Amino acid sequence: MLPRRRAARIAGTMFLLVAVLHLLAQLLDATGGATDATGGATSGAAGGVVRVTQWLLMPLLAAAFAIETAPARPARRDRLAAYVLAALGFSWLGDAAPDLASGDTAFLVKVGFFLIAQLLYIAAFRPYRADSVLTRRPGWLLCYLAAIAALVLACAPHAGPLLVPVLVYGGCLGTMAVLSTGVDLLTGIGGAVFLVSDGLIALQAFVPDLTLPAGGFWVMASYLAAQTLITLGVLRRRAIAAGKGPLSPAAGGRHRPRWRTAG
Repeated sequence: MLPRRRAARIAGTMFLLVAVLHLLAQLLDATGGATDATGGATSGAAGGVVRVTQWLLMPLLAAAFAIETAPARPARRDRLAAYVLAALGFSWLGDAAPDLASGDTAFLVKVGFFLIAQLLYIAAFRPYRADSVLTRRPGWLLCYLAAIAALVLACAPHAGPLLVPVLVYGGCLGTMAVLSTGVDLLTGIGGAVFLVSDGLIALQAFVPDLTLPAGGFWVMASYLAAQTLITLGVLRRRAIAAGKGPLSPAAGGRHRPRWRTAG
């Protein structure tokens, strides 16, 4: 059996390689105009690579995260890691399941699974809300509220029967992004980038005549960056809590996501 750290490194390297392959295929697919607004591919050799690699991305990231957070002895995984791992699982379903449907049904399936993922992230990050911008930098809330409001104003007139699920998902996405700032700086950045990624999907899906060049590439690049930053921040938070970080209790410090100024 491979040592845990080596196994996690292998899974993480495989994730990065598949991510690079996926994004290159997205760029090639975009030149043929076959990439849809959500980052999926519809036809051609590059489209096939996009589809297959998209099925593999979250399982590989989840595998690396699961190995890193596995308990040292037989025991339940800690709450934060368990919820994040479950969120990655439902993110994978959001990536893969829409390929089994089409049109509005595929979009609703995608939104449904990612809504569950956002709720799991909210449950994971909620215990750290005292360190989030909610209390440390309440003025920053205006940035998140403005982003959500701008998306709603741009998409609502054209969403039709999908308006309610889009509004619900947008509210949960914004809540996740705000709460993520309480975990770690990297997780907070990841939450904000997730908001950007899904915002690009919404704008391309609902705003008439809006075409972002290589839109699938930018959606997936920001999505993969978001998921990676979220998991890295959670790992760093756990390392600090375990006494392995520069601000650990053992070192006489206290972890604070760097949203608060000194003093």
